[in-house]
Amino acid sequence: MKKKILWAILIALFSFLGYQAYIFTLADEDNINPIYLIPENAAIVLETERPIDTWDEISSSPIWKHFQTNSYFKEVTKDVNGFNKLFKDQKGVIDFIGERDLLISIHSYQAKKYGLLYVVDLQKLAKLSFLKSAIQKLADHNFKVTQRLYKNHEIIELYNKSTRETLHLSFIKNQLIASYTHVLVEQSINQYLEPVIGRDLNFVEVKKETENDGFFNVYIQYKYFDKYLACFTDASNLKSFKNIKSALFYSGFDISIMEGVTLQALGYTNVNQTSQTFLKAIQKSGKGKRSIATIAPRNTSLYLSFSFENFDDFHANLETLEKENTATFKTYTDQLKSIEDQLEIDVKEHIYSWIGNEVGLLHFNSNLSKNKKDIAAVIKAVDIDDAKENLDFILAKIKENTPLKFKQINYKGYPIHFFDLKGFFKMLAGKTFAKMEKPYFTIIDDFVVFSTSPNSLKEIINNHLVKYTLAESERFEEFNYHFENKSSVFAYVETENSYNDLLSLLDRTTQVQLKKNKKYFNSFSQVGIQLISKGDLFESNITLSYQSPEELSNHHKSETALKEELYKKLVPEKDSVIIETAETIFTIQAINPSDLSAKEYKEYYDNKLLKFEVELDDGALDGDFKFYYSSGNLKLKGQFKNGKKTGIWRAYSDKKGNLIFKKRF
Repeated sequence: MKKKILWAILIALFSFLGYQAYIFTLADEDNINPIYLIPENAAIVLETERPIDTWDEISSSPIWKHFQTNSYFKEVTKDVNGFNKLFKDQKGVIDFIGERDLLISIHSYQAKKYGLLYVVDLQKLAKLSFLKSAIQKLADHNFKVTQRLYKNHEIIELYNKSTRETLHLSFIKNQLIASYTHVLVEQSINQYLEPVIGRDLNFVEVKKETENDGFFNVYIQYKYFDKYLACFTDASNLKSFKNIKSALFYSGFDISIMEGVTLQALGYTNVNQTSQTFLKAIQKSGKGKRSIATIAPRNTSLYLSFSFENFDDFHANLETLEKENTATFKTYTDQLKSIEDQLEIDVKEHIYSWIGNEVGLLHFNSNLSKNKKDIAAVIKAVDIDDAKENLDFILAKIKENTPLKFKQINYKGYPIHFFDLKGFFKMLAGKTFAKMEKPYFTIIDDFVVFSTSPNSLKEIINNHLVKYTLAESERFEEFNYHFENKSSVFAYVETENSYNDLLSLLDRTTQVQLKKNKKYFNSFSQVGIQLISKGDLFESNITLSYQSPEELSNHHKSETALKEELYKKLVPEKDSVIIETAETIFTIQAINPSDLSAKEYKEYYDNKLLKFEVELDDGALDGDFKFYYSSGNLKLKGQFKNGKKTGIWRAYSDKKGNLIFKKRF
């Protein structure tokens, strides 16, 4: 009897082992690609073949450790941490499962709400029924376990009594899907029946080109990316994203962390060849050398560069796109003909002929503009002498053929001209620079620099004179090393300088969070994005540089000291606080009006009270002038004529308003 029992046990054991051997060796594969389970509205998809090791390396990096000291960042990443902790706590199961392919997708499932979906490829382990039971037993006394059916698929629900959150899990063939957002699990089950992303040829193309030798891969789907961004900003701030959305399909990146402080994403982006966008024209125009950093102020918050093999090809590609929209192209050609007829010029001969292989945009804040936004458009010239000759010809034609007066000032040896050629930048580069209407311009080295404010040009001139530029910055050069010198599109962001600009784009809730966590945001001190034309794709590079708050503070102090030291080389401007003597009280600081066509110019104290007001004529001081104490009382009054004091000037005391000095000019 005992022998029969023993033989029965042995037969059962060998049968079980034989069945498992059959499953793992001979049974027909019944697997599904994990990408087929990602809901089609994924904005971002992360993929890794070794999630445990990858997570250990990332979570031990200085970047992650620093951000984990921040309460808001911990809240944002709680889903990732919670999912990771739940499974790592069950070490026996994880050791048995081993490293498996993992996908994490991010979805905006309703307004201002986003969630994460996890897909783990268990391969043949999914055939072991006891594995499902083991996962159901992952919960301890802190959890409540329930099950429900959705389209004949069982969903296991692990309710955390402490956090009051529920992790939803399900098995589909060889895949384990999980999310803290139940609708994502249900959408994933729907995808099993009709997969979208995995069969999208544009996604397949990008995935094929993207390397996978870093920590993990990231894929961005631009069709839904704006909905994810809308979780952090108002929809009105995403209007410009429509061009990107219509121009690009997917980006795929291989993510690496270098030396624990530089996060780099290398990969490819495919372009919608049917789109009528500026990016498509750029993509078809090759690449060019970047050089605007040689005159960009060191306090630049954004340097945006568009480069190409030559401008003629780029503009031809842009015109081809314009032709696809008959109404738009007619407006463009009519405007071009109107300008040429009115001024008796040939735009291609007198403008396009001297434009080189880079057009850029600079955004910075200057003291002259009183912390207003400064924007400058910069054009690299093929031959700067040819550019000067043609621009002088156009200026002469403007003076000759329009009722507008010719406006020009000289600033430290650099003539600043008023370039009243409406629609010039829209003709040059489409809608990208459309707001740059009626700009001023000056010439610095091989660059023609335009801005709607002459003070922005003065700031660039000042920084250029003392070599306080991006190209002279060792920090920028070290960061720039991570990028190719030739590109199609390049964007550089100095985070600390762009903080206020970003803040203005966010919704109120996100603004509050960002203000609380300013030092954490600024820790990613430099951000660079580069696109390089390669066939029908863009070779893509996104790199972020991390610095601790202490390093940032030291950098800020050294930069401030350096700028003060370098600016001593400039001709000093006299302070607006006038020494109360008969010889000096009528000395006035340099006045820098922001609009040379305005009829008057005013400046204010920090307490919002009027500091001075003066009448203008073609940018020159011409007419009544009044200067006030910070208390609001009148201090000086007189008149200017062609920029010079004229007639009798009077000065008054602050408290009693008595006349204290009088002088004839």
